[in-house]
Amino acid sequence: MSLTLEFNSSATDLFAPAKSATQALQTKTAKLADTARTAHLRTLSPVVVRGSIRCVEFLLVTILGLAIAHLYVSEQGVLQNTVYLFATALVGAAAVVSFGLLDLYSLRALSTSIKSLPAIMLGWTVAFAVLVAGIFFLKIGSEVSRVWLATWFVSGALFVMTERLITGWFVRKAASTGRLYQRVAIYGAGPLTESLLQELEADGNAIVRVAGIFDDRNDGRAPGEIAGYQRLGNLSDLITMSRRNQIDLVVVSLPLAAEGRLSNVVGRLSVLPADVKMPARASGLRFSPRTYSHLGSIAMIDLHDKPIADWDYVSKWLFDKIVGTLLLAVVTPLMLLIALAIKLESRGPVFFRQKRYGFNNELIEVFKFRSMYVDQCDATASKLVTKDDPRVTRVGRFIRKTSLDELPQLFNVIKGNLSLIGPRPHAVQAKAAGHLYDEVVDGYFARHKVKPGITGWAQINGWRGETDTEEKITKRIEHDLHYIENWSVFLDLYILLKTPFALLNTKSAY
Repeated sequence: MSLTLEFNSSATDLFAPAKSATQALQTKTAKLADTARTAHLRTLSPVVVRGSIRCVEFLLVTILGLAIAHLYVSEQGVLQNTVYLFATALVGAAAVVSFGLLDLYSLRALSTSIKSLPAIMLGWTVAFAVLVAGIFFLKIGSEVSRVWLATWFVSGALFVMTERLITGWFVRKAASTGRLYQRVAIYGAGPLTESLLQELEADGNAIVRVAGIFDDRNDGRAPGEIAGYQRLGNLSDLITMSRRNQIDLVVVSLPLAAEGRLSNVVGRLSVLPADVKMPARASGLRFSPRTYSHLGSIAMIDLHDKPIADWDYVSKWLFDKIVGTLLLAVVTPLMLLIALAIKLESRGPVFFRQKRYGFNNELIEVFKFRSMYVDQCDATASKLVTKDDPRVTRVGRFIRKTSLDELPQLFNVIKGNLSLIGPRPHAVQAKAAGHLYDEVVDGYFARHKVKPGITGWAQINGWRGETDTEEKITKRIEHDLHYIENWSVFLDLYILLKTPFALLNTKSAY
């Protein structure tokens, strides 16, 4: 069973809760198929959406002011006039601040754009009042054109209101396709969950869809139905569903007194690329308000944070696309030479494609230069390459030692299923000392909480190449998890710059 808490297609307010129990039940049933249909779509971060609209409105206001000043006041030198530069920047900043104070950047306000127009006009007027007050107190009225002020005030109001109508259409469209909702799974089918669902249904600020309720207990303490929703399975089912349909948040709705059970559940959920929280009311303790995050207006205690989210995700995406494209342009001549050498030595394709684990355990196809004889290629990596391995060609030995065989993975970066920097993607049957990696390292799949990379923290710290012992794969996973927990753009840049020096150590690369 699935729940859409805000979307009511018959209502003007897209983010209004259902108005009756009957309507709520109809919404639950009607949205089940819709949630499944849109589960493959990447959700838009509300933080990024709101921040982007703030930037757009600041630029819209300031550029409009400067354009009018250029056309009316002076056809030359407006950008050198500090008065107009200061005035336009001041109004742009004041408009964004006043809109924020009037709560005009909430998704509810953004979606109900027509209802928000009077508040928009009020905020715009306040922003101009700040400018007029500044002109008065600084005694620079003679340096500022009154016609410019009046023209900018009127045209700015029209531009901002038009922009808000367009924004409202975009937000409603994104919400109707499920891309602006936070997909939430709840673990625990007790009284705490029932009260949580009731609060969420009554909370107009909660932009969530409950994708399912789960519990491992099969006795009367965990009923098959709670607050009108069927229990979908146990903890393993929750993890499986999260792998198949991206979940943004898991709420562990268990009392803090169930310490052992809570620790086990949270430990198993820590491998998912999702936030993990528990309702604050699950604990009898009361902390500082700054300790809590919120689901709508419901206080939550953070247990695990989704790595590289919101603006961090945008930063890493831009880093990959820009730097990856530049690197590909630089190494293309070298790649052509390697391709020619491979073709001259042995028959078969230049590229070797291999299935590997990607983000959230999904299988991705990774490109490499072929380094083995075509009839001896091991697509699943069931047998590790060893020193003087007869399956490897002469060209293959060189490009494997120097990691030049990895260069085609820049195509994966541009495609989007690999990052430049991240945990190295492992083949599905890769083993250490005869055991699959996940059998050796507890919590192995936590490394898949982020997109895998061509190079990473483990590689520049000496844990590159053959993983023939359990210690080697354990150390590599430790470094991968350290990277995930401490990620920053500067760390990515540091790893990228250190990688060429790390490649000089070819001791374990065969």
